[in-house]
Amino acid sequence: MSDSLNKLKTSPLSRRLSIAKTSLNIGKNWAKSSMSSLLLDKDQRSAQKQALLQEQADYLAAELGKLKGSVVKVGQMLALYGEHFLPKEVLNALHTLDASTTPLSWHIIYEALKQELGERVHDFDIERTPIGTASLAQVHKAVHKHTGKPVVLKVQYPRVAESIDSDLSIFKHLLKITNAVPQTKSLDAWFDEISKLLHREVDYQLEAATTKRFASYLADDARYVVPTIYDNYSSKGLICMSFEAGISLNDPNLAQLPQARKNALGQAAIEVVVRELFEWGEMQTDPNFGNYLVRHEDSIDKLILLDFGAIKQFDQHLLSIAKGLMAAGYHQDKSQMMTAMTGYDFFDKLTGKPKSDMAEVFLMACEPFANTEKLITAHAGNCPHLDDEQRYIWAGSNLYARVMNTARQGMQSLEFSLPPKEMMFISRKFIGAYALLVALDARTDSEGLVARFVS
Repeated sequence: MSDSLNKLKTSPLSRRLSIAKTSLNIGKNWAKSSMSSLLLDKDQRSAQKQALLQEQADYLAAELGKLKGSVVKVGQMLALYGEHFLPKEVLNALHTLDASTTPLSWHIIYEALKQELGERVHDFDIERTPIGTASLAQVHKAVHKHTGKPVVLKVQYPRVAESIDSDLSIFKHLLKITNAVPQTKSLDAWFDEISKLLHREVDYQLEAATTKRFASYLADDARYVVPTIYDNYSSKGLICMSFEAGISLNDPNLAQLPQARKNALGQAAIEVVVRELFEWGEMQTDPNFGNYLVRHEDSIDKLILLDFGAIKQFDQHLLSIAKGLMAAGYHQDKSQMMTAMTGYDFFDKLTGKPKSDMAEVFLMACEPFANTEKLITAHAGNCPHLDDEQRYIWAGSNLYARVMNTARQGMQSLEFSLPPKEMMFISRKFIGAYALLVALDARTDSEGLVARFVS
């Protein structure tokens, strides 16, 4: 393929040299800017600094995208979870890493497959063009010669696992060079969290076990499909699983489905998120649309769940707090919400009006999971976000914008500490679910989602 990468910088030295060049160029540009801004007034200097920061952030993202591996995954994670401590220019640039899909050349991937499978690589007819590319791995469809079964081979890029700690160090250095992010204990804590997640994500034996566990959770529910893992062809750097045909959630054909079918798909999608949190105590934290497919089979629309690498397991302390917050949201009870806001410094430092304002934010965020009678009462007898069957209208709710605006207004006079990392993972997953249900134009029943967990 002419647009594939023929070489991957895998050694710590080669990756550090590449980043060193990037750092040098960034440093030079900041120096030039400092000199040229001497004759500018305050507003002009501020505008120049903002423009340069965006330019440097874009350059940083472009250079990181060429490296692939964990350094790109770090950028993607910070784009998802860094909104509390990264400038919007850096966030905007890091979000472009999600679109980095340049595959590795076939000869590199084939060598990686042979490394994992040995002579068993000849058991497959493997398509050279990948059906998926990511920062840590590449996915190829294949046919098992002896059975004729279509399978998927998810193979890790060479030496990705070995470079995680070095890549994290590189990324922190780059952020320091750009002058974009204060080097604080909060940032260190986030990098520690990302390190743990990355080391889990590159352990494909762990991912295979997690996939089987989620398959067992959903085995008796015909609405879901989880790929079958083939252990005899899987290893720490390779997962062999059943190929599951389906269409993307971005497929325009889904928008043409009858409302009842869209509602059923949306209910299934958000129900998994709720059960992850309140029933299983572990959550797939990547809200990417690409982790879902849909297919119509046996007279129902089935949701295919893919990629169980980015799993976060929660302790009982957090789960009990989250359940308390959701219970207050279900009942739309502000007093109950303020009582439930405890157990972390982020909550315990809130008093007076800031705590009251934050409780309003949480109540609003819980609208899709609220008891409909309480929600109607909260809206003075007429809730515009419910349809005639009292289902929540995600696409018409403007919920995300309302929550963010209310949060910003409440935070203007107070310097908040960072929310607990676990809460931020949960928040991002629910934001991803919100985007998914808005795209589907789904309408969901809150009683079927959370009533059994909070009553």
